[in-house]
Amino acid sequence: MSETCYVIPALSQPSLAVQGDSRRFPVRRIWCVGRNYLEHVREMGNDERQPPFFFAKHADMVAADGATIPYPPLTNDLHHEVELIVALRSGGLGIAPDQALDHVFGYGVGIDLTRRDLQMASRKKEQPWEIGKSFDQSAPCSALRPAAEIGHPSRGAIWLKVNGTERQRGDLDQLIWSVPEVIARLSQQVALSAGDLIMTGTPAGVAALAVGDSIECGVDGVAKLQVRIGPRS
Repeated sequence: MSETCYVIPALSQPSLAVQGDSRRFPVRRIWCVGRNYLEHVREMGNDERQPPFFFAKHADMVAADGATIPYPPLTNDLHHEVELIVALRSGGLGIAPDQALDHVFGYGVGIDLTRRDLQMASRKKEQPWEIGKSFDQSAPCSALRPAAEIGHPSRGAIWLKVNGTERQRGDLDQLIWSVPEVIARLSQQVALSAGDLIMTGTPAGVAALAVGDSIECGVDGVAKLQVRIGPRS
């Protein structure tokens, strides 16, 4: 069979490292859960009675551990949001909660970088959040840890420091919707598949970043991540 030819050069496959393995995890899509820690819901002034919802980032917006991420354009209010990442090895539509973990390859930690001023302006206009959430390198992610190695964490500290000062701290047991519930609920909206990442929400303490800031974050027993905010491109 001949190779497929394209009218422009074929695009590279976004991927993440897997700890202890020379093979990499191909990223298909990135799904993010909104409002999944109660204290974060409260700090953003949202209705805590509403269930979380989903939005997306593009696969090529991942950034690796150790990256220097340019301060993005159009904003003066870039925020950090540390999150547990779930990486899927399979998927489907209408996954039952009691079968959801069967589809998980592993876990990591990431940051949902957010142009907060643009997000809030969009919200006031009842427009999509994409301009505030989806931009180059807006999804820094650690190397993944296979569930076969670490199991399926349902508790453990999740935290973020900027220049050595802690800003965010919570625990996975504070998730309003658990990982199986998130997978099941998202699979009602879209067919999930191998290569999908799910960012599961952030605890309270989100705040602005500046050029030169060094960020360290982690989920205890899962992974750590370090990135730096560089000058505007």
